[in-house]
Amino acid sequence: MKRIYNVLGSMVAMVAILAACTEDITDLRLEPGITSLQKQNVTATTADVEAYVPSGINAFSEIGVAYGLTENPTVDDNKAVFSGKLEKAMFTVTLTGLDYATTYYARAYGVYADGVKYGTQLSFTTLPRAPMVELSEVTQELGDMATFKATVTDAGRGTILERGVVYGTVADVTVDNGEKLVDDGAELGEYTGVIEDLMGNTKYYVRAYARNEGGVGYSEAIELDIPKLTPYLSSDVVSAITKTTATFHGKIVKDGGAEVTSFGFVWSLNPNPDIEDSKVELTEAGEDGWFIYTAEELEENTKYYVRPYAINSEGIGYGPEVIFTTLADITKLYVVGDYNGWTNDKNVETEYIISTAESAGEAEGYIYLKAGGIKFIMELGSWDDATTFGDDGSGKLTNSGGNISIPEDGYYKLTANLSTMTYSILKLDWGIVGNATPGGWDADTPLAYDAELRILYGGFTLTDGELKFRANNNWAYNFGSNDADGNLQPDGENIEIVAGDYAVTLDLSTPHEYTYRLDTWGVIGNATPGQWSDDTDMTWDADAGVFTVTMDLEAGEFKFRANNAWVYDLGGPLDSLVPGGGNISVSEAGNYTITLDPWKRKATMTKN
Repeated sequence: MKRIYNVLGSMVAMVAILAACTEDITDLRLEPGITSLQKQNVTATTADVEAYVPSGINAFSEIGVAYGLTENPTVDDNKAVFSGKLEKAMFTVTLTGLDYATTYYARAYGVYADGVKYGTQLSFTTLPRAPMVELSEVTQELGDMATFKATVTDAGRGTILERGVVYGTVADVTVDNGEKLVDDGAELGEYTGVIEDLMGNTKYYVRAYARNEGGVGYSEAIELDIPKLTPYLSSDVVSAITKTTATFHGKIVKDGGAEVTSFGFVWSLNPNPDIEDSKVELTEAGEDGWFIYTAEELEENTKYYVRPYAINSEGIGYGPEVIFTTLADITKLYVVGDYNGWTNDKNVETEYIISTAESAGEAEGYIYLKAGGIKFIMELGSWDDATTFGDDGSGKLTNSGGNISIPEDGYYKLTANLSTMTYSILKLDWGIVGNATPGGWDADTPLAYDAELRILYGGFTLTDGELKFRANNNWAYNFGSNDADGNLQPDGENIEIVAGDYAVTLDLSTPHEYTYRLDTWGVIGNATPGQWSDDTDMTWDADAGVFTVTMDLEAGEFKFRANNAWVYDLGGPLDSLVPGGGNISVSEAGNYTITLDPWKRKATMTKN
């Protein structure tokens, strides 16, 4: 029984304690708090301020943001009261009626029984007001142009970043929906300019504008009525130029606001041709608006001036003048491509092909090319379409066309005819053929190509007989010499040979001036057994690629002489011989081995 009383006593004591604790909690009040968080969306006249109430929200009878021009603003300065519903203890108020480009201080506040609680201070600067600008004058000038005069009168306490005019066909034209003409300056004051390329028979609205950090300010719009104008045209380069024909290109860009009743081209031997000169009237243009015409019966090698024209009710409009020159009897085309790194420079020597008076406009030449591509250029240093020729995609020439493909490295014959806009490329492997050569008349004996010297060459032991130069073992490509004078002609006469060791040189580097040399070599001079009267012959060493002789020399002098005649000889320093050069000295008598590379003009002299 005593134990039961003890338990009951404990329970009564606990109830008493809980009652006391409940009374204490009821009396407890949290200290109200408010915090300024951030400012947002600052404009020239407004700003949003966000705040947070971390505790005691029910204690506040009013919350909001106090703000002013000095630090630590109070509700006695300016205030914006929040009247909405808190979101996660946060609220935002918008400050309005602010002055532009001005620094403000703001604090969140809460009014409670003991006074006003303030949050941390924030500061922000409103944006400048958009600039003020006036447009005082807009005047049509010279058909499709108009001049204007405008003034930026107030920068809105900001920096003028851009100024100009906007124009369009809607009254409230802006920089977003109209055409914009930006002035070179960016400051307060007057500026002027010219609006170009306006459409005829059109009403425009023109506004001056200026932009600063706060936005874009506009003037009132001025109406600009452009009357009907003569047509406005564009020109393109003259293409497919031959000796007597050329293709013109024109386009009506703007009709001037009136129906075009006639269009075509005019051309003359004098600048600024008009409809009183040579004229063609056309009836239709392409889908892209361009119209073309090929003029015929032009004079060869003659400069012409051509313009497109169009006529409407307001008169005649002309496009820009284009100048071109018909081809002469002689057509010279420079070859530019991968083989020379696409160097197109009038100050750099460049390979070319050329026509003759007898070749019916076909230019030809022989060039060592690298795999890749080439184009033909009429004027070095210029990539103008009218003077640049490439492939049209079907194996013919066009301006300026694609690159002409070169399939592999090699020595090529190139032809091009601008009258027919055709070309050909053919890789040719040259050699000598004939009963004087190692291969006889059945097979070419190959020649090598020296890119630096631009020649085909080789050393051979030849027999009495004849030879010609032939390529690809094909008689369609051969040269002989009608006069045996060093000049070559296609299908020319056989060249007679007296047995001996020869340095053979074929030079096709100058178009239509193809030459050859067939030289035996010897040494002559008072240091040699033959003195200055008779040559001591040298022999061809195919392994070393030089002519050589081993002989006794006396102290004295000698030279290298070709063909036992003083027509062609080499002298001077052994490592840089020159035709007709000085005598070569032998300081000490003895037995010597002498070598000669007659193409590179280098020699050695070694005492045995």
